[in-house]
Amino acid sequence: MFTITLRKGNTVEEKEIQEVETAEEVKETAEAETSEDAVEAAVEEKPAKGRKAAKGKGKRKIETIESAPQSEWKERVVQIRRVTKVVKGGKKLSFRAIVIVGNGKGQVGVGCAKASEVIIAIQKAIAEGRKNLITVPIFKTTIPHPIVGRSGAGSVMLRPASQGTGVIAGGAVRAVLELAGIENILSKSLGSKSPLNAANATMAALKELRTFNDVAKKRGLSLKQMLNA
Repeated sequence: MFTITLRKGNTVEEKEIQEVETAEEVKETAEAETSEDAVEAAVEEKPAKGRKAAKGKGKRKIETIESAPQSEWKERVVQIRRVTKVVKGGKKLSFRAIVIVGNGKGQVGVGCAKASEVIIAIQKAIAEGRKNLITVPIFKTTIPHPIVGRSGAGSVMLRPASQGTGVIAGGAVRAVLELAGIENILSKSLGSKSPLNAANATMAALKELRTFNDVAKKRGLSLKQMLNA
């Protein structure tokens, strides 16, 4: 407080009241500024924590990711069927799986196996299919010549097709041709509708395919001479 000379009756009181009011306003503004600064600091600290946590999570994910080796062999299950075997004590139930195995580069095989569980039957069929692989001669994304393959009561007719035709086949025949790497072909399944017969008939037809070079060598001619003859 400070002293002021009094000249009029009410001047001093009015001045003191004004000074008190100004002091209270200064205090309120100071408190408001401090509270705003605290809120801004808290808001700025929260994203920083979130970013640190996000960075930490990202690092952990990158460290745990490992690239698994990819195999060129592909398997396709054609049929899974429950079969029964009559024995002395009654009937024995099991599962039969037919699986096509191929790499899409001219090698394909068919496997058929039985087991008491589905997973074991599929694994055994894959192993058998890899044992029975054959090499298919591919000529410009199709087969070299028309052919017919037979297995049991079923037969499959295969014919070469032009570029852009696609694989015109269905069921087990389509699975065998696609995994063999043939892109354009015409086919027709005749006789039995069993997937196993169709797959075996297709395999028999692909086994009998011959290239022009192989036929020319067997005849003792060059490729030009054989084509011009």
